[in-house]
Amino acid sequence: MTKPLIEVDVLCIGHASYDLVFSVDHHPAADEKTFATGFIDCGGGPAANAAVTAANLGFKAAFAGYLGADFYGDKHLQELIAHGVDTGLTLRGPAPTPISAVLVKPDGKRALVNYKIGTHPLPADALDFSRINPKVVLFDGHEPQVSAAYCPTLRAQKIPTVLDAGSLHEGTEALMTQVDYLVCSEKFAVQVAGSVASALAQLAQVAPNVVITLGERGLFWRRGGEQGFMPAFEVPDVDSTGAGDAFHGAFAAAVSQRMAWPDVLRYASAAGALCCTKMGARPGLPTREEHRRLFEQGRL
Repeated sequence: MTKPLIEVDVLCIGHASYDLVFSVDHHPAADEKTFATGFIDCGGGPAANAAVTAANLGFKAAFAGYLGADFYGDKHLQELIAHGVDTGLTLRGPAPTPISAVLVKPDGKRALVNYKIGTHPLPADALDFSRINPKVVLFDGHEPQVSAAYCPTLRAQKIPTVLDAGSLHEGTEALMTQVDYLVCSEKFAVQVAGSVASALAQLAQVAPNVVITLGERGLFWRRGGEQGFMPAFEVPDVDSTGAGDAFHGAFAAAVSQRMAWPDVLRYASAAGALCCTKMGARPGLPTREEHRRLFEQGRL
């Protein structure tokens, strides 16, 4: 008997890691020893966090990527399942689960060290997407071979695609010309074109919808012949870790529901802002009710 298709609103393809988050008074200097005032350990990674965000907001979400068959991989998989994320396309293997150590200052600014030695991008044919039917697919660029191989199918099926372009690297460079929505950081924009203004015009030539996020300063967008600016929601800034992931997950979810363009941007912005109000990326991802209040009322 043929198995039925798995219907999901958002499929997130890319990186999953495990985060060790330390609260510190300041980022230590060379040869300095400092003591943490708080500690959180939780799952992380752009695509994985985006999937959890979509699930938290009430959408059917799935994660496709790699987790090691180790202690941190087990803990992260359990988290994804607990949040209601479909993990049928999560591949386990002997390479270690990537780990991130995050140092967060009282002003919310962070320093991050990622360890993934021995863990490499999956080959193009590692995952079978034939049994899943997503409304939107989000890539974070960390699985470039799998993602690039899947793009022609998505294009043929007219399934919208979103790229979370946090920085310019092999994966984001390969996918930036293949997606319908290029949602990138200020860092990516500057790496590509030297400035946000130049990047907005340049990137609009390779993607039909471009968004450049500026953190607490808001975002710029360009869509067809139109462009504009949207300010960020004003919220208490505790920890910015994961804010971009939350933005992208909510953005993809809003696209899956065919929201009006201004609402897509506000929906995503609300999720990103709320993530800054709590310590840690995964614990900071908003609940459906928290997000509804900020999105609808425009304030906490």
